[in-house]
Amino acid sequence: MNSQQVHLASRPQGTPSKDNFELVTVALPELKEGELLVQNTWISVDPYMRGRMIDRKSYIPPFQIGEVLEGGAIGEVTQSNNPDFPAGSKVSSMLGWRSHFVSDGTGLTLLPTTPLPEQTFLGIMGMPGMTAWTGLFRIADLQPSDTVFVSAASGAVGSIACQIAKMHGCTVIGSVGSQEKADYLLSLGVDAVINYKETEDLTQALAEVAPQGIDVYFENVGGEHLEAALNNMNDYGRIAVCGLISQYNATEPQPGPSNMAMLIIKKLKMQGFIVFDHWAHYGEYAQQMGQWIAEGKVKYEETVYQGIDQAADAFIGLFEGKNKGKMLVKL
Repeated sequence: MNSQQVHLASRPQGTPSKDNFELVTVALPELKEGELLVQNTWISVDPYMRGRMIDRKSYIPPFQIGEVLEGGAIGEVTQSNNPDFPAGSKVSSMLGWRSHFVSDGTGLTLLPTTPLPEQTFLGIMGMPGMTAWTGLFRIADLQPSDTVFVSAASGAVGSIACQIAKMHGCTVIGSVGSQEKADYLLSLGVDAVINYKETEDLTQALAEVAPQGIDVYFENVGGEHLEAALNNMNDYGRIAVCGLISQYNATEPQPGPSNMAMLIIKKLKMQGFIVFDHWAHYGEYAQQMGQWIAEGKVKYEETVYQGIDQAADAFIGLFEGKNKGKMLVKL
């Protein structure tokens, strides 16, 4: 049995290009006792993976040149010598960016029996949805009276954060980069949307749609967005820092906002978080989100590329704004 795999060919300088990736075919070993063969059916591409392409110490080890990239995946067990994962089982793992792999079961999670499509466990029922829920409730202490500002608001995390905040009774403002994405957010019930690509002064634009000020900022972008949020935060506001996508492809250190003094003046709380540190609460999240989806209270979008040879294009597309909702690759 062979496996098609996407390897890191070279470390990107700035925005990744297809030259940084290589599609290779690798022969897999015969199954031993206790092992199983998984055929991946869906793989995830996520912005945080850009940081793993840099050779530096972080909360997760960097990808290595000449080795397979790893990301979230859903697969089916096609052969098994492991009674815990019988043939036909559907599993999730962090062993994506390959068509097949042999495992002893370590790091595999059986998907629950559910009417939801299996790929939702890479999106709204997986890490992106859990990230939105964690940032709002466990980091920002969301309250029904809050006005919430979400950057990258049409993405996999942002669009879910917007909907959760609306269901919690909040006023929600999103920032996006196109009219199509703005229309999508408005269809979800978001109160106001800023197209930052058509805005000369983001601080002023935010003040106009939120004259009452911002209580919670769900940070996905950094840079000008953070500066505008700080200028518009209310006293004792909370900022949950999920990502800084505007800086991921920078080739030199980026200056911070010039108005960090607002943290003191307005007595703000600003906290970064990694969702995996909160995974003990996933069961609580999954039960609640499953109920919301069943009741039609939450909608989700997917942008799907076809074939493992399109994984690099899908990943690069994240930084070109080509995804609405969760970016996925179907194998």
